[in-house]
Amino acid sequence: MARLLVLAIPFYAATQSDYVSIKHKFELIETERLKPGSRVTLSPQELNAYVREELPKTVPDGIREPKLELGSGSATGSALVDFVKLRKAQGKAPGWLMRQLLAGEHPVTVVARIQSSGGRATAEVQSVEISGMTIEGRMLDFLIQNYLLPYYPEAKIGQPFELSHRMDRLDIKPNQVAVYIK
Repeated sequence: MARLLVLAIPFYAATQSDYVSIKHKFELIETERLKPGSRVTLSPQELNAYVREELPKTVPDGIREPKLELGSGSATGSALVDFVKLRKAQGKAPGWLMRQLLAGEHPVTVVARIQSSGGRATAEVQSVEISGMTIEGRMLDFLIQNYLLPYYPEAKIGQPFELSHRMDRLDIKPNQVAVYIK
């Protein structure tokens, strides 16, 4: 046990360091102290440290082991999701059928393409995989319109939205997200 703890300490320290780093970068962006033309880079390690630290504060129950992977102009998010616990945490008890179908944790992966320029961005969900079953195309559109948006009406899926804090664009690559300030 002691050996395992000794091996975990460097990982924890790196995660905390990445979290502190990204919080500082977000503060610089949010306080608009960066000069026009500035570029802030966010590493996958920093983004994952942020998600691991902040997600439990906003979604206390129902999602575990969140992970973010970057691609060229895309991001893939994955986690273990207990849909029943998630709905209960939102104060909405799922019906009997939903409890039977969705009880327990399910691996969920969401792939999104993200485009941005001129202070606006658009996120298009390409696919969702739940317990190995991939949902895309018209079925995915149906689920977004009839499940996601009614519960999260502020979500901007497939439509442009304003980037805040003078952000001009995001350049997403496998090794970083570059945030450009106008």
